[in-house]
Amino acid sequence: MSATILIVEDDDVFRELLTIILDGAGYTVVTAADGGEGLRRIQREHFDLVISDIKMPVKNGLELFRTAQMEPTPPLFIFITAFGRVEEAAAVVKKGAYDFLSKPLKNPATLLTTVQRALEYVNLQRLTISLKDSEQAGLPPEDLVFAGRAMEIIKKLVQDVSRTPSTVLLYGESGTGKELIARMIHLASPRSDAPFIPVNCAAIPENLLESELFGHERGAFTGAILARLGKFELAQGGTIFLDEIGEMPALLQAKLLRVLQERVFERLGGMMQIKADVRVIAATNRTLAIEVAEKRFREDLYYRLNVFPITLPPLRERRDAITDLVRYFCARFSAASGRRRAVGITQEAMLLLQQYNWPGNVRELQNIIERGIILATREITTGELPPELLNTQQTSTIGEGILKNHEETAIRAALREYRGNRRQMAQALGISLRTLQYRLKELGLACKEGE
Repeated sequence: MSATILIVEDDDVFRELLTIILDGAGYTVVTAADGGEGLRRIQREHFDLVISDIKMPVKNGLELFRTAQMEPTPPLFIFITAFGRVEEAAAVVKKGAYDFLSKPLKNPATLLTTVQRALEYVNLQRLTISLKDSEQAGLPPEDLVFAGRAMEIIKKLVQDVSRTPSTVLLYGESGTGKELIARMIHLASPRSDAPFIPVNCAAIPENLLESELFGHERGAFTGAILARLGKFELAQGGTIFLDEIGEMPALLQAKLLRVLQERVFERLGGMMQIKADVRVIAATNRTLAIEVAEKRFREDLYYRLNVFPITLPPLRERRDAITDLVRYFCARFSAASGRRRAVGITQEAMLLLQQYNWPGNVRELQNIIERGIILATREITTGELPPELLNTQQTSTIGEGILKNHEETAIRAALREYRGNRRQMAQALGISLRTLQYRLKELGLACKEGE
């Protein structure tokens, strides 16, 4: 791993020793004899890592660290200190330094291992922030995310909680956009410049989940050749999103509870306590109160997570948002497929989408539109929709719900599609012929009698 490291050390012999060890490992090494020179170099040059003594003339290591943090892209710090000053070094680690080592340095491997871990942290953090930025650019517009009357209260809750450090628990069926809402909370929070790290607790095998969350030290288990940072370390200063929290094993529930209570954790196989400066947003499609009652989820963890619950409505309760969502997905997937013009959708196909019950929610709608864009020429017709939509038996309840939200639009669309044939219109709208006749009269619309 190539990297440029600045060594700030007033002891000439020890500075030379560190230089020989790191240079021999393939790193580019720059040195400074005191804190003042070190700061000037940090202000002029880019360093991936700074290794600094604490007690130095001109400017000590702690002053150097505090001043360096004011730079636009401050480097990560490792401190080296005399054995008797360990508490001082530990205190600065709590303020944001990566780690510290005691001198005299007994084993060069200790230095190299610590440096390797620190650089891995730097690189993964940069990658995470880069991915976050690209994902942020691709987020749907806010008015689309919160489209539909059922989302008005959700928008208010998201706005209120984003400004706080509080833990959030998102409830909702699969496909309702829980991760999207979690990202929006993060991006609207004071932590928005730090990483957003998602973890799907149901997708990671139980025996690997602890290492995934908290990291592990070298040799912690068979196959652990190198130390590895966990998601909580990668999310430092930012937000960790624990999806499907109801699937978390009991042993890890206890460890997560400790993180929420004490804000510290240890890597698997490690002894050093690591501060968890992380906001937790969790999500589940289960009813955790029932999981607690049936002894599958810890009650104390449930209360720690359930500080600010938000329940996302399913798409069948947001039918007034379907038209806007469909248009957005049509434009998005048309552009992604390289089409010059956005593919449209026929009124008949749109009516079927509005009437469907959406067990897979917004994710299912997105997949159906993406499929339709692939198959369509100019417009998505009923022929490009999957069989389950075409074979759905519409009920009068659904039909009345559609008319309530899109009454005139739906009737006018059906009027054009079926050229005024009342029987076919009523069947497509899922209402009785008598109800249709009443609505037509009320709206002042005329069409053919019978078939």
